[in-house]
Amino acid sequence: MPKSVSRTRFMIWRSLATAAVAALMAAFLVPAAAHGAPRESAPVYSYANAIRESVWVDTGLDGDGDGHRDRVAVDIVRPREPAQRGRRIPVIMDASPYYSCCGRGNESQKKTYDADGHVVGMPLFYDNYFVPRGYAFVGVDLAGTNRSDGCVDVGGRSDIRSAKAVIDWLNGRARGYTSRTGTTAARATGWTNGRTGMIGKSWDGTIANGVAATGVEGLKTIVPISAISSWYDYYFAQGAPLYDSGPDWLSGYVDSPDARARCAAVQRKLVDGAPRTGDWTPLWTERDYVKDASKVRASVFLVHGMQDLNVRTKNFGQWWDALARNGVERKIWLSETGHVDPFDFRRAAWVEALHRWFDHELLGYDNGIDREPMADVERHPDRWTTSAVWPPRTTATTTLRPAKGAGPGVGTLGLGHRSGTETFTDDPARGETDWAADIDRSTPDKAGFTTGALTQDLRLSGSSTVTVTATPTTAAAHLSAVLVDLGPDTVRDYAGPGEGIGTLTDRTCWGASTAGDSSCYKVTEAATTDVGATVVSRGWADLGHYGWGKGGKGVALTPGKAYTITLDLAATDHVVPKGHRLALIVAGTDKDLIDPPAGTPALTLDLSRTSARVPLVGGAKAFERATRGATAAPAASPSELEGARAPRTPLRVPGEDR
Repeated sequence: MPKSVSRTRFMIWRSLATAAVAALMAAFLVPAAAHGAPRESAPVYSYANAIRESVWVDTGLDGDGDGHRDRVAVDIVRPREPAQRGRRIPVIMDASPYYSCCGRGNESQKKTYDADGHVVGMPLFYDNYFVPRGYAFVGVDLAGTNRSDGCVDVGGRSDIRSAKAVIDWLNGRARGYTSRTGTTAARATGWTNGRTGMIGKSWDGTIANGVAATGVEGLKTIVPISAISSWYDYYFAQGAPLYDSGPDWLSGYVDSPDARARCAAVQRKLVDGAPRTGDWTPLWTERDYVKDASKVRASVFLVHGMQDLNVRTKNFGQWWDALARNGVERKIWLSETGHVDPFDFRRAAWVEALHRWFDHELLGYDNGIDREPMADVERHPDRWTTSAVWPPRTTATTTLRPAKGAGPGVGTLGLGHRSGTETFTDDPARGETDWAADIDRSTPDKAGFTTGALTQDLRLSGSSTVTVTATPTTAAAHLSAVLVDLGPDTVRDYAGPGEGIGTLTDRTCWGASTAGDSSCYKVTEAATTDVGATVVSRGWADLGHYGWGKGGKGVALTPGKAYTITLDLAATDHVVPKGHRLALIVAGTDKDLIDPPAGTPALTLDLSRTSARVPLVGGAKAFERATRGATAAPAASPSELEGARAPRTPLRVPGEDR
């Protein structure tokens, strides 16, 4: 069956099924006094009297090689009343490696237990808010963490099976037990209908992506927040290392104490399978969920910070595009923050949106959220806009070309074909904020190209690429390409300690509380800074991986030989306002964002074979209008073009709390 026909039939079936489920849930989950089809689940069940239980689910794997199949710990909080009345309810699940080692959320909460081993305190507000509304909340300890067997394999088969097996158990397809080693069976089919939504930030959201990419039956929606779509792109950018360690370090960071003692073989596989050369290996293929986007049956509500320098935004851009190609139902929020949960940058609106999303996707309520704009984008701190679809339908990839200017490394950017060369020398002590501040000055470490002051706003929406032809002087060289909005603005301080938020002392409450599990969290506010330049998008590569599309293997460069490579830049949505300039910067090592190469290469750019392909709303015509009549702005001093503070050395832990 052609994919288009299959997808159409699936969407028709989904619409009919949603209507049927809505009617069914109206009968089973809404108080008898209600009239008509429900539009919102209400807190009609007791949180204090909720059932709190633990189950160990058989994953079918023996990751630690002890001769016994691994069981993962599943802590459950669910309302007591529906089961007493013979009603089955949906599940919200957060599968995480952080429940005991590091904590979840802005306040680093961990699971707590009573003397019988039943969960008392569940991190985050999900159980407090949704259990009274007729949902079960399930917190899964990934294999090798907290109370689970097995070993952490950092996004691989064990990680994904940890959560997939639980969805199978919820749907009666896997075995669960009342203890870690016992034989007494535990079944979920008496209290749940198996309809599951996964949610989580960073590593947790990454697991949601990975499980969705298996196509597992019963997973109806995922809400990945600042999540990874390909683990290679967490550690490398086309061969350029983003961190000074690999997944073995991360596995050791979250392993439970007993897992550390029995998982040496898994650690060795992580070391051997992820060489610091940046080459693509089978280990990365296993941890690439983008390639399996065609298997995704669940809808996706994606959230990411456009200045996230932990899980960098290439991860959401390539995942979003792959989901779009496969017709997956989608919604997206993009903030100005770094690696921050929407509960901490737009709390009230987030709780409302998440409530309506789960009601629609898991209860089948026709509340209209599927007919609202697809995208919410933070344009300035706490100022949001919407787009009916994302990127907007009028977005078109436009090729911009650099040209020589009045001085070395100080050029122009436009639509016409150009010629000439520019040369720069890698300086690992400088990075994107330094380059932007010196855009109007000749410096030896970068080549910069700018438009004139725009006469109209210009919006970039989506993912860019920059193709560079460069001749190195050494056998190894790294490249950075950066798009910059040159002009004054007030932005979230994404490079600060809160990555765009500040935490106050007052608290607000989101759901019911018990003595052991409060629903009240510290209030946050936007942390802002005034800047003269804003980095819009970034990309990096090792020039030795110029043949990336032919196997992902790097080679030693021949000094004096020209190489052509296309750098993938991070996805974004940004408006360069009238009066500002758009700049393209090409340089070497981006300080603290990639590791430097061996030696100190100088690189000569062939401008006739260098270009940026940028997603502009309105395409080339919009660029022509915005630059028509543009005049070259007077050279600005470095202080006038200072950006956000230099990025901090990125964390090596996706989701580690500030």
